[in-house]
Amino acid sequence: MSLPENVIASLEVPPDVRAELLRVQPRLNGLARRVYWLETAGSTNDIAARLAEVGGEEGTVVVAEAQTAGRGRMGRVWHSPAGAGLYVSIILKPAFPTALLTLGIGVALAEGVQAATGLPAEIKWPNDLLVAGRKLAGILAEAAAAHGGGLQFVVLGFGVNLRAAAYPPALRDRVTSIEAETNRPADRAVILAEILAAAAARYGDLQQGRFDAILSAWRARAASLRGSAVEWDSAGGVIRGRAEDIDETGALLVRTGGRVQRVIAGELRWL
Repeated sequence: MSLPENVIASLEVPPDVRAELLRVQPRLNGLARRVYWLETAGSTNDIAARLAEVGGEEGTVVVAEAQTAGRGRMGRVWHSPAGAGLYVSIILKPAFPTALLTLGIGVALAEGVQAATGLPAEIKWPNDLLVAGRKLAGILAEAAAAHGGGLQFVVLGFGVNLRAAAYPPALRDRVTSIEAETNRPADRAVILAEILAAAAARYGDLQQGRFDAILSAWRARAASLRGSAVEWDSAGGVIRGRAEDIDETGALLVRTGGRVQRVIAGELRWL
């Protein structure tokens, strides 16, 4: 399958990564049968979406050494210098809500990072991974609808900071990296392999309807955020409250005064 024109170079999967993917292959359940390893891409999510549009199979993985137009939620820039982070996208074709996919892959990201590094990662709704209260990784799920309105595919992108160079110095109080937290070199191959293996397991849970397992694991990874102050913009102005839980659809439940509100989209700010 040919790659989009804006890819600078398609490389062989590095030997260290190939070896680790082979090690976890029994746990991948078909994920990462095809891996595109790119020197530079605008956005791995964009590359994966184009591949999906021309028949890319479910489980295809796109990894870039660097991104020139990496992004997070709400169109924010994701700093993506060469060799400083993992920049990865996966083509998935789920038959369940995308919000649950984001929760499930969030759990997998935390589990994979901990398996590879020992770091006890937490999840911050809706899509951030934290260590010691600072952001280590983020997730961006982007869905495409087929003609007729059905869900065609989801590109699930994630970025993990391996080294401090993955983020500008001005953000060091709010952002962290694997190496900053472990005080040892980050093994990208092991980290990527463990994340993909965990993603395959959690995606399997979702495909089999084991949503309670995902919600329970998510809640366990987000326990310290309960009671935290949040705010968001509404037509009537800014609403403030305290996070309590998530519901069975993945919406955040926030207590505002004497009632609980569901937050499902838009810009929520943790205070």
